[in-house]
Order: sequence, then structure tokens, then C-alpha cells
Amino acid sequence: MPLLEAFELRAENFGPVDLTVEYRERLTLAGPSGSGKSRLLRILADLDPHSGTLMLEGVKSATIKAHIWRQEVVLIPAESAWWADEVHHHFSQSPESSWWDQFHLEEQCLEWPVSRLSSGEKQRLALMRALVLKPKILLLDEPTSNLDHENTMAIEAFMTHYCQQYDTACIWVSHDMDQLDRLGGRALRMNQGRLTPKESK
Repeated sequence: MPLLEAFELRAENFGPVDLTVEYRERLTLAGPSGSGKSRLLRILADLDPHSGTLMLEGVKSATIKAHIWRQEVVLIPAESAWWADEVHHHFSQSPESSWWDQFHLEEQCLEWPVSRLSSGEKQRLALMRALVLKPKILLLDEPTSNLDHENTMAIEAFMTHYCQQYDTACIWVSHDMDQLDRLGGRALRMNQGRLTPKESK
């Protein structure tokens, strides 16, 4: 049984999209701006109105409470939301101690005010706060867009290991073709709201 199945997903100027995602699978998603990449992630996270069928481990999304679905199918947008003044208020539980070095962050930053964080620190912390939920699927929308090369490579390596360790699938959107090549896995492309296999070079 696939981890995630999507059939005939449609919204205004979007679709139809069919998609199957297996356990531990890493999918990369490319396409021009405005093609529907972010919208697809939001629909898979059940955040945007749509028609069609979404199933997680054979169970239809319509039978799963919205907040439960969004703990299992987690979207990390390029610009994350911060609704409290201090970082630790955004974490449901403490990250694993080994993660801090791998993310090139200090554990003390949990006690910092959000206003102290750089854009790169916010992006890494937003990813970390999603990972502590141990979701079944991660939907990553340009997760390293604010990071330098060193931190980008560290996050790519961490995520490859994490998905194997926790049987987590990942859909990774990026405009960086070199990054998509490094990540490997099944390559898809969005164009005008339609999903197709990405053409090889």
C-alpha cells in the first residue's frame, strides 16, 4: 500500500493531478514561478480548497480530522509563520540533542526572542519544529532558499538521513536545479497546474 495517494485533485486553474508517494520516497518538484508547485503542497496538506481524493495509508482525508492530517502531512513553507515572541513557544517538544550541531544552530536559541533570528535561522528552526512531530510526509517549499552553501549542504544531508531513519517521505520544491540533482529520487515538474515527470538533461 502506498503511503499517500491523490486522485483527480482539482482547484481553480489547477489540475487534474494524480500522485502516489511511497514510504521513504524522496520526490523533487521543479517548474516555473506560478506553475502550481506551492499550491500542490498546500492541497496535499489539506490547506487549500480542492476536489478529488487524498488518502494516507489507505484512509481518505475526509475521514481524518484536519489537525491530525496536518500533523502527519506537514508543510514547511519558504516563509514560516511565527506567532509567539519566543522561539521555544513554537515547539511542541524538544528537538533531539544531536540535531543542533547538524543544523549548525545553538540549543540556546530556543530561549531567544523570534526578533533576534536571522532569516536563515528561522528557516532551519521552522524545519526542526516540523520534524519533532515525526510526520509521515514532509512538504518542503524552498526549504534552503535563505541558506548559504554550507548550511544548504548540511540540511540536504540531514534530511536524507532523517527520511530513512523515520520512514518519512519528502516532496522537495526548489528552483535550484543543482540541488534537485543532488537530492535525486523521482523528479517531477509542474507546468500550468499539471504534474508531469521531469525531463532528464
